[in-house]
Amino acid sequence: MNEQLGLFHMLQSGGFIIGMTAIALLVMSIISWTVIIVKGLGVQRAKKQAAALQNFWHSTDLAHGIRALDNVPGHTNPFKQLAVEGQSAMQHHRHSDKQLHDTLDLSDWMTGSLSNAIDDARDRLSHGLALLASIGSTAPFVGLFGTVWGIYHALLTISDAGSAGLDKVAGPVGEALIMTAFGLVVAIPAVLGYNALVRGNAFIVGKLNRFAYDLHAYFVTGTRIERPQVVRRMGQQG
Repeated sequence: MNEQLGLFHMLQSGGFIIGMTAIALLVMSIISWTVIIVKGLGVQRAKKQAAALQNFWHSTDLAHGIRALDNVPGHTNPFKQLAVEGQSAMQHHRHSDKQLHDTLDLSDWMTGSLSNAIDDARDRLSHGLALLASIGSTAPFVGLFGTVWGIYHALLTISDAGSAGLDKVAGPVGEALIMTAFGLVVAIPAVLGYNALVRGNAFIVGKLNRFAYDLHAYFVTGTRIERPQVVRRMGQQG
């Protein structure tokens, strides 16, 4: 009898509930790995785009700088969109008819426009992470449900057979525990992937905030604030 125990035996004898639980875990695993791979490639691509920021500041004019940011053609570039949003905000503020936003000076108008662009980029970066977190938190319980149902089904079968020896119970119960292992196999990559993507997104958002600060200074004052010099002056004063 023990030679017949295993994964396929569990799926065949577990009935509809075990089969649906296994399918649910398989679908959750496919979704989580898809999100991890797609979003992970997006983070790596955004890091390459962030590396082109120096090309922007070394450009001769704004239009050339915006083109220099597009070092990964064919993909959304949050840094390029931020620069374009800042350019559009400046032109709109200076060359539009009198409207309600004219009560704001250029600095406040630029701050709001760049903040909105960063919020949009943050939303795009975080898209799919809620699903990944949900899979990571629920997959162990789905697997545990399959284990409980499998043990229940096995005990009913043993009871009908009229034999409750350890050799008759250990096999079916151990077989049912496979579902718990499946749940963990699905949950662990989802949790680790979620944490890695959150760290990667935080890095990108930090770069966007710094770039927005420099863009704000450029559009309002006409020059970029050299942050390292400010840091050195503060160190000398301390």
